[in-house]
Amino acid sequence: MQNTDTSPHSTGRAVVVTGGASGIGKAIAEAFAANGDTVAVLDRDGGSGRIAVDVSDEASVKAAFAAARAQLGRIDILVNSAGLLTESPLENMTLAMWNETVSVDLTGVFLCCREVVGEMRERKWGRIINIASQLALKGGTGLAHYSAAKAGVVGLTKALALEVSGDNVLVNSIAPGPIETPLVEGISEDWKAAKRAELPLGRFGLPAEVAPTALLLASDPGGNLYVGQTLGPNSGDVMP
Repeated sequence: MQNTDTSPHSTGRAVVVTGGASGIGKAIAEAFAANGDTVAVLDRDGGSGRIAVDVSDEASVKAAFAAARAQLGRIDILVNSAGLLTESPLENMTLAMWNETVSVDLTGVFLCCREVVGEMRERKWGRIINIASQLALKGGTGLAHYSAAKAGVVGLTKALALEVSGDNVLVNSIAPGPIETPLVEGISEDWKAAKRAELPLGRFGLPAEVAPTALLLASDPGGNLYVGQTLGPNSGDVMP
């Protein structure tokens, strides 16, 4: 069902969530839908009504956003949640592993943001929420490529926020701590056990515990003063 009302409200908005088939992205997509918004899910897995996309590929991103725009009528809110997580000490890391992570986790955010900022600025309203990581702020053993890419997401968020906030397009990021998702399942049990022991809360979070932060950042008036910020639902792993 298309959303044709052109005025921004706290509900009934047109939302695109990348990486929305599982994990944090799925929880965020479900939260927006429960809020009364119309959601298009873009994911590498294009089944079950989702729009297929490879966020690291420019042509794929352009085609997917054209399909989302046709489905929704417009795009009010973009959540960049598509991501890749692998593990390797830097001294053993191949260039292919580095490039793959940066292409998905950082370049993908750039490509998707670029697809929506023009129309958002023209309408003088828009919200972009980029999923970063607490490892962008503190680093992680065996995760230099992931930490660097997510630090890039934080920097991109701040820079883009400066460019477009004057047109009431607000760009922010969320830097979750370890969350129980399929993405984290591929990390070694030793790493996860050591990380749990570090956390003041003593446990990893759940995707449903991250999703409300996205709703806050997209809300009106609740999110209207957040510009270039990074919010951290991270079990106490980082305390800025």
